[in-house]
Amino acid sequence: MTDQTYIPLSTPSLCGNEWEYVKECLDTEWVSTAGKYVGLFEQKIAEYTGARHAVATVNGTSALQISLQLSGVNPEDEVIVPTLTFISPVHAILYCQSIPVFMDSDKYFNLDIEKTIQFINEETVFDQGVTKNKTTGRRIAAVIPVHIFGNAVWLEELNTICSERNIAIVEDACEALGTFYNSGRYEDRHAGTVGRLGNLSFNGNKIITTGGGGMILTNDASLAEKAAYLTTQSKDDAVHYIHNEIGYNFRLPNILAAIGVAQLEQLPEYLKARKTIYKYYADSINIIPGLHIVSTPEYAQNNHWISVVQIDPKIYGTGREELMLRLKTEGIETRPIWHLNHLQKHLKSYQSYKIDKALDLVDNCLCLPSSSNLTNDNLKHIKECLSGD
Repeated sequence: MTDQTYIPLSTPSLCGNEWEYVKECLDTEWVSTAGKYVGLFEQKIAEYTGARHAVATVNGTSALQISLQLSGVNPEDEVIVPTLTFISPVHAILYCQSIPVFMDSDKYFNLDIEKTIQFINEETVFDQGVTKNKTTGRRIAAVIPVHIFGNAVWLEELNTICSERNIAIVEDACEALGTFYNSGRYEDRHAGTVGRLGNLSFNGNKIITTGGGGMILTNDASLAEKAAYLTTQSKDDAVHYIHNEIGYNFRLPNILAAIGVAQLEQLPEYLKARKTIYKYYADSINIIPGLHIVSTPEYAQNNHWISVVQIDPKIYGTGREELMLRLKTEGIETRPIWHLNHLQKHLKSYQSYKIDKALDLVDNCLCLPSSSNLTNDNLKHIKECLSGD
């Protein structure tokens, strides 16, 4: 951090081979989608996550859009998505001219699996291989479990019913690079590799960054091939510019992939740092009356991308907005959780189902600085400001 008086929420740490690899791109003039680093980044991400195939995209939202299309989501189909998430997966649904159905959250901020299954069992009918919403008559084509803040969504029961009901699971693991299941049916699997398609993001605030960028994960070779085709403008003949269907300019530039390769080399250290930050917060803040660091699922090894404090205003004496402003005056950036999507102006008309937990989480939680390069002095200052010392 260049300004030691300011502690941002989550910034990249660029201290490895980024300069060397980017310089190679500049020296060789391979800066666009062609060049060795795009393929190398895809290979390295596939190896790390255990996915058989990885296809690099310009950002995580584009990866989600293509994954929905490849999952058979058509215009006027419905897709179940949590209301508590960054808006990216919701907009990806709309880009496909499809319709979101908003679902509540569990205590880990993730999609409420029990309510989702209840909705499928009680609010839909299954007829001739198609699950239809009783209220709208539309086909339920997919569910997007979002692994919020790196917390893995428990997918066993959901995967079972979705398989039975011909509903695709498209995982949004954009915040979950480095999160692995450690128990259950999917033990040792990386978040984003349980469904037929999963997605990662390498935005500037993620654990590793390419400045922007995303990745589609799949074990299906044909889906990977189709994803690469669609994201490069659907070129059937690149020499004669023959395109037989609508494609997209969604491929990741080589110069950004070079940054990603260098960042991935440092991922183990970043994960170690974020775990240390989370543990410091849990040990030092949980003893402050009215504050509690939100726990992570025991069934997964968490990447601890963002640590979140839950506030009980009656005990702590200060609410979320007041605390956020107080910390800002001390040079500490914090953020509330996203505004719930079923309450967004342009999304209010879409169906939502039994949302209550998400409302409480949004009202009483604050995201704390979690950059991998936070210093001990930074952490001490944050703790002291929270405790009023």
